[in-house]
Amino acid sequence: MLGDSISAAYGMSLEQGWVALMGRELGNTHPDYTIVNASISGETTAGALQRLPALLEKHQPNFLIIELGGNDGLRGYPIITLRANLLGMVEQAREINAKVILVPMEIPPNYGNRYTEGFRESYVVVADNTNSTLAPFLLAGVATDPKLMQADGIHPTVEAQPLLMNNFLPTLLEVMQ
Repeated sequence: MLGDSISAAYGMSLEQGWVALMGRELGNTHPDYTIVNASISGETTAGALQRLPALLEKHQPNFLIIELGGNDGLRGYPIITLRANLLGMVEQAREINAKVILVPMEIPPNYGNRYTEGFRESYVVVADNTNSTLAPFLLAGVATDPKLMQADGIHPTVEAQPLLMNNFLPTLLEVMQ
């Protein structure tokens, strides 16, 4: 799992986050699999792209889940850079025959329709061009519910973590087959 604060359990213990919950769930149903959470709060696609070769060499994963881009978008980084970085990560994973799941992120509409749409479309473009799996929006049903979001309005609460897991887990299980 290569992600940002959403997957690094920002504002709570790592064990309370959706990735850890998913790891425990998989431990019950697929004990041969282990999830390595290499997520870092504040991570950008550029930072992850630089860290990825060492992570792939160390862990030799069968699957790479990429939940990144939110920090790129919030910083207004160019869409072409976001796409290139995501593509670079997918290509690195493919070199070791790891299957890739892209977890799309969304950004607030105040960045303008052109940027917001280009950002959203980046995940579709990269998934389509690399034959990667595109997961559903992780924060569906969560991001629009203030009770499930921390005071910053960006990060989900502890109570939202099982919902995030449930939004993503079916995709992972399908790819694992």
